[in-house]
Amino acid sequence: MGRRAELELLIENIEKVIIGKRETIELVITALLSGGHVLLEDVPGVGKTQLAAALSKSCDGIFNRLQLTPDVMPSDITGFTMISGEDRHQEFKKGAAFCNFLLADEINRASAKSQSALLEIMEEKQISVDGTTYSLPRPFMVLATQNPVETYGTYHLPEAQMDRFLMKLTVGYPGKENELSILRRPKDVTPGSLTPVLSCEQLQEMIEEVNKVRCSEKLEEYIVDISEYSRKMNGVRLGVSPRGSLALFNASKAYAYLQGREYVLPDDIKTLAPSVLAHRLMLAPGGKAEYNTPENVIRAILEKIPVPTEG
Repeated sequence: MGRRAELELLIENIEKVIIGKRETIELVITALLSGGHVLLEDVPGVGKTQLAAALSKSCDGIFNRLQLTPDVMPSDITGFTMISGEDRHQEFKKGAAFCNFLLADEINRASAKSQSALLEIMEEKQISVDGTTYSLPRPFMVLATQNPVETYGTYHLPEAQMDRFLMKLTVGYPGKENELSILRRPKDVTPGSLTPVLSCEQLQEMIEEVNKVRCSEKLEEYIVDISEYSRKMNGVRLGVSPRGSLALFNASKAYAYLQGREYVLPDDIKTLAPSVLAHRLMLAPGGKAEYNTPENVIRAILEKIPVPTEG
Protein backbone atom coordinates (compact mmCIF):
# COMPACT_ATOMS: atom_id res chain seq x y z
CA MET A 1 0.00 0.00 0.00
CA GLY A 2 1.36 3.41 -1.00
CA ARG A 3 1.73 6.34 1.38
CA ARG A 4 -1.21 8.19 -0.15
CA ALA A 5 -3.44 5.15 0.34
CA GLU A 6 -2.27 4.79 3.95
CA LEU A 7 -3.06 8.43 4.67
CA GLU A 8 -6.46 8.12 2.99
CA LEU A 9 -7.16 5.16 5.28
CA LEU A 10 -6.26 7.35 8.25
CA ILE A 11 -8.61 10.12 7.10
CA GLU A 12 -11.47 7.68 6.52
CA ASN A 13 -10.97 6.14 9.95
CA ILE A 14 -11.24 9.56 11.63
CA GLU A 15 -14.30 10.39 9.50
CA LYS A 16 -16.17 7.52 11.18
CA VAL A 17 -16.34 9.78 14.24
CA ILE A 18 -15.87 13.30 12.81
CA ILE A 19 -18.46 13.64 10.05
CA GLY A 20 -18.29 16.26 7.31
CA LYS A 21 -15.00 17.87 8.38
CA ARG A 22 -12.53 16.39 5.91
CA GLU A 23 -10.72 19.71 5.33
CA THR A 24 -10.08 20.17 9.05
CA ILE A 25 -8.94 16.55 9.38
CA GLU A 26 -6.48 17.01 6.51
CA LEU A 27 -5.05 20.12 8.16
CA VAL A 28 -4.54 18.30 11.47
CA ILE A 29 -2.78 15.44 9.68
CA THR A 30 -0.67 18.01 7.81
CA ALA A 31 0.45 19.39 11.18
CA LEU A 32 1.28 15.87 12.34
CA LEU A 33 3.38 15.21 9.22
CA SER A 34 5.16 18.54 9.80
CA GLY A 35 6.05 17.54 13.34
CA GLY A 36 3.92 20.45 14.59
CA HIS A 37 1.16 21.07 17.11
CA VAL A 38 -2.44 22.24 16.73
CA LEU A 39 -4.66 24.57 18.73
CA LEU A 40 -8.37 23.82 18.19
CA GLU A 41 -10.33 26.91 19.14
CA ASP A 42 -14.11 26.74 18.93
CA VAL A 43 -17.34 26.75 20.89
CA PRO A 44 -18.24 23.68 23.01
CA GLY A 45 -19.87 20.68 21.39
CA VAL A 46 -18.48 20.81 17.85
CA GLY A 47 -16.07 17.87 18.24
CA LYS A 48 -12.69 19.41 19.15
CA THR A 49 -11.84 16.80 21.76
CA GLN A 50 -13.26 13.95 19.67
CA LEU A 51 -11.14 14.98 16.69
CA ALA A 52 -7.97 14.89 18.79
CA ALA A 53 -8.93 11.55 20.33
CA ALA A 54 -9.92 10.03 16.96
CA LEU A 55 -6.54 10.93 15.45
CA SER A 56 -4.63 9.38 18.32
CA LYS A 57 -6.79 6.24 18.39
CA SER A 58 -6.26 5.78 14.65
CA CYS A 59 -2.54 5.36 15.36
CA ASP A 60 -1.04 2.82 17.72
CA GLY A 61 0.86 5.37 19.81
CA ILE A 62 0.39 6.39 23.44
CA PHE A 63 -2.44 8.85 24.02
CA ASN A 64 -2.69 10.96 27.18
CA ARG A 65 -5.41 13.45 27.98
CA LEU A 66 -4.77 16.31 30.37
CA GLN A 67 -7.81 18.21 31.61
CA LEU A 68 -6.25 21.56 32.39
CA THR A 69 -7.59 23.52 35.35
CA PRO A 70 -6.03 26.23 37.56
CA ASP A 71 -4.86 23.64 40.08
CA VAL A 72 -2.88 21.57 37.56
CA MET A 73 0.82 21.79 38.43
CA PRO A 74 3.75 21.84 35.97
CA SER A 75 4.92 18.53 37.47
CA ASP A 76 1.64 16.94 36.36
CA ILE A 77 2.74 17.68 32.80
CA THR A 78 6.49 17.11 32.95
CA GLY A 79 6.90 14.65 35.82
CA PHE A 80 8.91 14.91 39.02
CA THR A 81 11.74 13.29 40.96
CA MET A 82 10.93 11.58 44.25
CA ILE A 83 12.81 9.68 46.94
CA SER A 84 11.83 6.02 46.81
CA GLY A 85 12.63 2.70 48.46
CA GLU A 86 14.54 1.76 51.56
CA ASP A 87 17.79 2.89 50.01
CA ARG A 88 16.25 6.34 49.46
CA HIS A 89 17.22 6.46 45.78
CA GLN A 90 15.88 9.10 43.42
CA GLU A 91 13.15 7.92 41.07
CA PHE A 92 11.65 9.93 38.20
CA LYS A 93 7.88 9.73 37.79
CA LYS A 94 6.83 10.57 34.24
CA GLY A 95 4.18 13.22 33.65
CA ALA A 96 1.37 13.26 31.10
CA ALA A 97 3.64 14.61 28.34
CA PHE A 98 5.44 11.27 27.96
CA CYS A 99 3.30 10.05 25.08
CA ASN A 100 2.87 10.36 21.32
CA PHE A 101 -0.36 12.38 21.39
CA LEU A 102 -1.03 14.79 24.23
CA LEU A 103 -4.53 16.28 24.39
CA ALA A 104 -4.34 19.47 26.44
CA ASP A 105 -8.05 20.08 26.97
CA GLU A 106 -9.11 23.67 27.81
CA ILE A 107 -5.50 24.85 27.75
CA ASN A 108 -6.47 28.43 28.60
CA ARG A 109 -7.81 27.29 31.99
CA ALA A 110 -4.32 26.30 33.16
CA SER A 111 -2.28 28.82 35.11
CA ALA A 112 0.56 30.70 33.41
CA LYS A 113 3.05 28.55 35.33
CA SER A 114 1.56 25.32 33.96
CA GLN A 115 1.25 26.75 30.46
CA SER A 116 4.95 27.62 30.52
CA ALA A 117 5.77 23.96 31.24
CA LEU A 118 4.65 23.22 27.67
CA LEU A 119 7.09 25.63 26.02
CA GLU A 120 10.16 23.36 26.03
CA ILE A 121 7.99 20.31 25.39
CA MET A 122 6.49 21.77 22.22
CA GLU A 123 9.63 23.40 20.84
CA GLU A 124 12.36 20.90 21.72
CA LYS A 125 10.21 17.78 22.24
CA GLN A 126 12.08 17.10 25.43
CA ILE A 127 11.67 17.67 29.17
CA SER A 128 14.24 18.98 31.63
CA VAL A 129 13.65 18.10 35.28
CA ASP A 130 16.18 18.54 38.10
CA GLY A 131 19.08 18.95 35.69
CA THR A 132 18.25 15.87 33.61
CA THR A 133 16.85 16.04 30.06
CA TYR A 134 14.42 13.37 28.86
CA SER A 135 13.53 12.92 25.19
CA LEU A 136 9.88 12.41 24.32
CA PRO A 137 8.65 9.56 22.08
CA ARG A 138 8.45 10.08 18.33
CA PRO A 139 6.23 11.15 16.80
CA PHE A 140 5.05 13.66 19.38
CA MET A 141 2.14 16.05 18.98
CA VAL A 142 0.21 18.39 21.26
CA LEU A 143 -3.45 18.92 20.40
CA ALA A 144 -4.83 21.69 22.58
CA THR A 145 -8.41 22.94 22.78
CA GLN A 146 -9.89 26.16 24.07
CA ASN A 147 -13.26 27.91 24.10
CA PRO A 148 -12.96 31.46 22.69
CA VAL A 149 -16.36 32.60 23.98
CA GLU A 150 -16.24 32.02 27.74
CA THR A 151 -13.45 33.97 29.44
CA TYR A 152 -14.42 33.46 33.10
CA GLY A 153 -11.71 31.49 34.90
CA THR A 154 -9.34 31.47 31.93
CA TYR A 155 -5.74 32.60 31.41
CA HIS A 156 -4.89 34.18 28.07
CA LEU A 157 -2.20 32.29 26.15
CA PRO A 158 0.89 34.50 25.75
CA GLU A 159 2.29 35.18 22.29
CA ALA A 160 5.29 32.91 22.93
CA GLN A 161 2.91 30.03 23.63
CA MET A 162 0.72 30.77 20.59
CA ASP A 163 3.80 30.83 18.38
CA ARG A 164 4.60 27.23 19.38
CA PHE A 165 1.45 25.99 17.61
CA LEU A 166 1.92 25.25 13.94
CA MET A 167 -1.77 25.87 13.28
CA LYS A 168 -4.82 27.31 14.95
CA LEU A 169 -7.99 25.71 13.59
CA THR A 170 -11.72 25.88 14.11
CA VAL A 171 -13.99 22.88 13.60
CA GLY A 172 -17.20 24.81 12.96
CA TYR A 173 -20.81 23.69 12.95
CA PRO A 174 -21.76 20.84 10.60
CA GLY A 175 -24.19 21.26 7.75
CA LYS A 176 -27.74 19.97 8.09
CA GLU A 177 -27.12 16.65 6.33
CA ASN A 178 -23.97 15.99 8.32
CA GLU A 179 -25.72 16.83 11.59
CA LEU A 180 -28.49 14.39 10.70
CA SER A 181 -25.83 11.74 10.07
CA ILE A 182 -24.45 12.45 13.54
CA LEU A 183 -27.90 11.91 15.06
CA ARG A 184 -28.38 8.62 13.19
CA ARG A 185 -24.91 7.28 13.87
CA PRO A 186 -24.77 4.21 16.17
CA LYS A 187 -24.06 5.21 19.76
CA ASP A 188 -21.15 2.82 20.03
CA VAL A 189 -19.17 4.70 17.33
CA THR A 190 -16.76 6.75 19.46
CA PRO A 191 -13.02 7.50 19.28
CA GLY A 192 -12.51 4.63 21.71
CA SER A 193 -14.11 2.20 19.24
CA LEU A 194 -11.60 2.99 16.49
CA THR A 195 -8.83 0.54 15.67
CA PRO A 196 -5.35 1.76 14.68
CA VAL A 197 -4.69 1.91 10.93
CA LEU A 198 -1.14 3.28 11.12
CA SER A 199 1.81 2.57 13.40
CA CYS A 200 4.07 5.21 14.93
CA GLU A 201 6.92 3.75 12.90
CA GLN A 202 4.99 4.40 9.67
CA LEU A 203 4.17 7.94 10.76
CA GLN A 204 7.79 8.68 11.63
CA GLU A 205 8.89 7.40 8.22
CA MET A 206 6.34 9.70 6.58
CA ILE A 207 7.56 12.68 8.62
CA GLU A 208 11.09 12.01 7.37
CA GLU A 209 9.87 11.62 3.78
CA VAL A 210 8.14 15.03 3.96
CA ASN A 211 11.60 16.62 4.17
CA LYS A 212 12.30 15.34 0.64
CA VAL A 213 9.33 17.22 -0.89
CA ARG A 214 10.62 19.94 -3.21
CA CYS A 215 9.80 23.62 -2.81
CA SER A 216 11.12 25.89 -5.57
CA GLU A 217 13.11 29.04 -4.83
CA LYS A 218 10.27 31.19 -6.17
CA LEU A 219 7.84 29.61 -3.70
CA GLU A 220 10.32 30.07 -0.87
CA GLU A 221 10.47 33.76 -1.80
CA TYR A 222 6.66 33.83 -1.95
CA ILE A 223 6.47 32.59 1.66
CA VAL A 224 8.98 35.18 2.85
CA ASP A 225 7.17 37.93 0.91
CA ILE A 226 3.94 37.09 2.76
CA SER A 227 5.69 37.32 6.13
CA GLU A 228 7.53 40.52 5.24
CA TYR A 229 4.37 42.20 4.01
CA SER A 230 2.65 41.48 7.34
CA ARG A 231 5.44 43.30 9.22
CA LYS A 232 4.95 46.61 7.40
CA MET A 233 1.19 46.50 6.98
CA ASN A 234 -0.95 49.27 8.45
CA GLY A 235 -3.09 48.02 11.30
CA VAL A 236 -0.71 45.18 12.24
CA ARG A 237 1.21 45.77 15.46
CA LEU A 238 3.24 42.54 15.33
CA GLY A 239 3.87 40.75 12.05
CA VAL A 240 4.78 37.16 11.24
CA SER A 241 8.12 36.04 12.69
CA PRO A 242 10.75 33.95 10.84
CA ARG A 243 9.41 31.00 12.84
CA GLY A 244 6.09 31.61 11.09
CA SER A 245 7.78 31.57 7.67
CA LEU A 246 9.48 28.28 8.55
CA ALA A 247 6.18 26.86 9.80
CA LEU A 248 4.42 27.71 6.53
CA PHE A 249 7.33 26.25 4.55
CA ASN A 250 7.23 22.94 6.45
CA ALA A 251 3.44 22.74 6.46
CA SER A 252 3.29 23.33 2.69
CA LYS A 253 5.64 20.42 2.10
CA ALA A 254 3.56 18.19 4.38
CA TYR A 255 0.31 19.24 2.66
CA ALA A 256 1.79 18.47 -0.76
CA TYR A 257 2.89 15.07 0.57
CA LEU A 258 -0.62 14.44 1.89
CA GLN A 259 -1.99 15.17 -1.58
CA GLY A 260 0.40 12.61 -3.07
CA ARG A 261 2.82 15.10 -4.64
CA GLU A 262 6.60 15.44 -4.39
CA TYR A 263 6.55 19.20 -4.92
CA VAL A 264 4.79 22.24 -3.44
CA LEU A 265 2.27 24.29 -5.42
CA PRO A 266 1.30 27.94 -4.77
CA ASP A 267 -2.20 26.72 -3.87
CA ASP A 268 -0.73 24.69 -1.00
CA ILE A 269 0.73 27.87 0.49
CA LYS A 270 -2.48 29.86 -0.06
CA THR A 271 -4.60 27.11 1.52
CA LEU A 272 -2.44 26.88 4.64
CA ALA A 273 -1.44 30.52 5.20
CA PRO A 274 -4.51 31.62 7.26
CA SER A 275 -4.28 28.61 9.60
CA VAL A 276 -0.50 28.79 9.99
CA LEU A 277 0.11 32.55 10.15
CA ALA A 278 -2.99 34.31 11.49
CA HIS A 279 -2.53 33.40 15.16
CA ARG A 280 1.00 34.83 15.04
CA LEU A 281 -0.27 38.34 14.27
CA MET A 282 -1.15 41.09 16.71
CA LEU A 283 -3.56 43.70 15.36
CA ALA A 284 -3.58 47.37 16.30
CA PRO A 285 -6.98 48.91 17.12
CA GLY A 286 -7.19 50.26 13.57
CA GLY A 287 -6.47 46.82 12.15
CA LYS A 288 -9.24 45.24 14.21
CA ALA A 289 -11.70 47.81 12.89
CA GLU A 290 -10.63 47.32 9.26
CA TYR A 291 -10.05 43.57 9.08
CA ASN A 292 -11.96 42.22 12.09
CA THR A 293 -9.83 39.05 12.37
CA PRO A 294 -6.15 38.16 11.74
CA GLU A 295 -7.33 35.56 9.20
CA ASN A 296 -8.76 38.36 7.08
CA VAL A 297 -5.39 40.15 7.23
CA ILE A 298 -3.64 37.09 5.79
CA ARG A 299 -6.28 36.77 3.06
CA ALA A 300 -5.79 40.44 2.18
CA ILE A 301 -2.03 39.90 1.94
CA LEU A 302 -2.53 36.89 -0.35
CA GLU A 303 -4.63 39.02 -2.68
CA LYS A 304 -1.95 41.71 -2.90
CA ILE A 305 1.15 39.57 -3.46
CA PRO A 306 1.50 38.13 -6.99
CA VAL A 307 1.50 34.37 -7.16
CA PRO A 308 4.80 33.14 -8.65
CA THR A 309 4.71 31.16 -11.88
CA GLU A 310 7.29 28.76 -13.22
CA GLY A 311 8.84 29.12 -16.66
